[in-house]
Amino acid sequence: MVSHEIDYKIFGDDIQFVEIELDPGETVIAEAGAMVYMEQGIGFEVKMGDGSTPNQGLMGKLLSAGSRLITGESLFLTHFTNQGGFGKSRVAFAAPYPGTIIPVDLKQVKNNLIVQKDGFLCAALGTRLTVTLNQKIGSGLLGGEGFILQKLEGDGKAFIHAGGTVIERQLNNETLRIDTGCVVAFEPTLDFDIETTGSGLSKKSF
Repeated sequence: MVSHEIDYKIFGDDIQFVEIELDPGETVIAEAGAMVYMEQGIGFEVKMGDGSTPNQGLMGKLLSAGSRLITGESLFLTHFTNQGGFGKSRVAFAAPYPGTIIPVDLKQVKNNLIVQKDGFLCAALGTRLTVTLNQKIGSGLLGGEGFILQKLEGDGKAFIHAGGTVIERQLNNETLRIDTGCVVAFEPTLDFDIETTGSGLSKKSF
């Protein structure tokens, strides 16, 4: 499914929120409880699943939604749609704790991105949310982060959230060591592993 084309603005410094502008008929999906405000003309519906495969049967929806429970997220996503009649309308979202909102154009990251399990905030309709298992089971145990991450797939805009200040690093046949609790998201083409320091602390290496 081709993702809806949405416009946005991000407001705030330490505590940010993103305002999504929807043309009539456009939809954005978001985590339950993330909505801050919505203008006249916006309607919302709580659904099981992300809506990326509208012809998906009931069993497929149950499997897709059920996988979200593994990550600790809600079984449902909220779909916000500009129902028309008022021209463009806006809806805003924020995470439940201070931090930075990062806009991602999935077309610029080869249509998919791996995100920490609580990092997804909202995305254009057409974005597919699934879980991905950390294939390096020992890494998951050692890092204390579990094996499960979220995978975002699509060709539209998605928004992720992280506590604190966020920086982006591009690696070119390089190794970067990061504390395991400080990784927000990464492209699937990166190879990573977990190693311990002399003090017994774990570091993630990309």
